[in-house]
Amino acid sequence: MITRRFLLALAGSPLGAAVEFPQWRGPQRDGVLPDFPLPDPWPAQLKRKWRVEIGAGHASPVCGGGRVFVFARQGEDETVRAIDPAAGKTLWTQRYPAPYQMNAAATHHGKGPKSTPLLAEGRLFTFGISGLLSAWDAQSGKALWRMDFSRQYRETSPLYGTALSPAADQGLLFAHVGGNDQGALAAFDASTGQVRWRWEGDGPGYASPLVADLAGVRQVVTPTQQFIVSVARKDGALLWKTPLVTPYVQNAVTPLLYRDLLICSGLANGIWALRPERAGARVAAPAVWHNKELSLYMSSPVLAGDTLYGFSNRNRGMHFAMDARTGKLLWSGPGRQGENAALLLAGGQLFSLHTSGELTIARCSPNGLEIVRTYPVAETETWAHPLVLPEGILIKDLHHLTLWTV
Repeated sequence: MITRRFLLALAGSPLGAAVEFPQWRGPQRDGVLPDFPLPDPWPAQLKRKWRVEIGAGHASPVCGGGRVFVFARQGEDETVRAIDPAAGKTLWTQRYPAPYQMNAAATHHGKGPKSTPLLAEGRLFTFGISGLLSAWDAQSGKALWRMDFSRQYRETSPLYGTALSPAADQGLLFAHVGGNDQGALAAFDASTGQVRWRWEGDGPGYASPLVADLAGVRQVVTPTQQFIVSVARKDGALLWKTPLVTPYVQNAVTPLLYRDLLICSGLANGIWALRPERAGARVAAPAVWHNKELSLYMSSPVLAGDTLYGFSNRNRGMHFAMDARTGKLLWSGPGRQGENAALLLAGGQLFSLHTSGELTIARCSPNGLEIVRTYPVAETETWAHPLVLPEGILIKDLHHLTLWTV
């Protein structure tokens, strides 16, 4: 059961009625729920309230309107499901054929899907492992439209399968479609799927796009196969790009907005900040700082004030903190923490879900990481992000969705 103190805090919270976590990394696409009430103290153990078998894949669950939505695979079908978070009851399910031949180097990660769904204006959008882009009515589950790009591109997903999660803004849906060496960052009409514009300068990466106002221009920023690219939101015109070449073509870290900076990283590339600014009639994005001590691989960082918290692949996995203003490394934790950690910041505490199936709750500061509790929450690997709700903490493992309560 949820503690009485937690319920009282929740009742007075603007998030209490219904938490909205509609997309990859949350409401602002930054991994932060700033005002979420948390139990104090955390219990010695979490209690499993319900567990639902939903299928394979690494897509993170999202929620909105009092429902949880999850995207997975059962056999050769990709499935979409709406769930009542209070009881774990399935409200509707849809499925469609999605056979997929895996790259031999990615067999460990399975056939996906890897892309987190997007909930916007009553529609749920999914992006399958092979590049099928679909829209669903969030209330009923009715299929609204689907885009198959096999006629435009010889490959419809990058080398290790589609992983980027679409973004939305004012009636447009943004996704980088296509495959290795050939693709398009495109804007689609969210209601019909019609292409509004496309930029075809590179193939897709694995990180997700970000929509932001920078240098007086509303931009869509995303890592691609070989660059970090920004295009104008209104028409897809290229604003700026900067090289990002990673080993084995694995650009997987979503850029993070900090004031007027974009914090970026990539395997074996360090961590750096770009400041998009006007350069005459053009927009440029020079680097403000570049820390080469640590890099990020698949884990995207979070911000608390002026401090960046992340999980580097260095030393076989380690947490760290960095001054977001200067790039100065403030501290780094012990190594051998695992292959990856999915990070969220809720109520000022860091949730770190490791691939081992352990969830760590910590108080974070520029001086170090204070572990509050570590909970076993899965018996299989966990690559999806946790979802922190008033009902508890949702964990997607390789095949199940589980609600843990405090």
